[in-house]
Amino acid sequence: MTTKRITAGTERALIENTLDRNREALIATARGLSEADARRRLVASLTTPISVIKHAAAAERIWFQRFWAGLDEAECDGYSRRDEGTFAVAADESLADVIAEFERASQRSREIAARFELDDTKDFPREGTVSMRWTLLAMIEEFARHAGHGDILREQIDQPVPRQPAS
Repeated sequence: MTTKRITAGTERALIENTLDRNREALIATARGLSEADARRRLVASLTTPISVIKHAAAAERIWFQRFWAGLDEAECDGYSRRDEGTFAVAADESLADVIAEFERASQRSREIAARFELDDTKDFPREGTVSMRWTLLAMIEEFARHAGHGDILREQIDQPVPRQPAS
């Protein structure tokens, strides 16, 4: 799916369009990788192409399912705790599985967000009072940052730096 970029419209349409484009940009950083490359650890953190998408799916659940919809963890369609577990990918999960999981979580987030106005607020202990507008913008920020991480990982995978000859 490719979301057409819009540059005019209501504030909500522009925000939601930007969020959807960032979701797609994040997926694009991993699409087409082999299973091995999707799991390659190129940095010290848990950040791999597949784990970033897994983390994004959890972020969708944390903010929209848990916070805005008020669901208990057991009612969510996957991992929804705010900890390093958001990056955990099971050995039997394929890249296609994780992308599909993120797409399902994103669709559920769209459905939940549609029930609220941009100015609707809720209190969140870690952030204070937050609006739906703030949440959508925070998700844009989150996914743009992670798409940038994914771009760098993909560059390292696709264009490995040549080894310097031993002196």
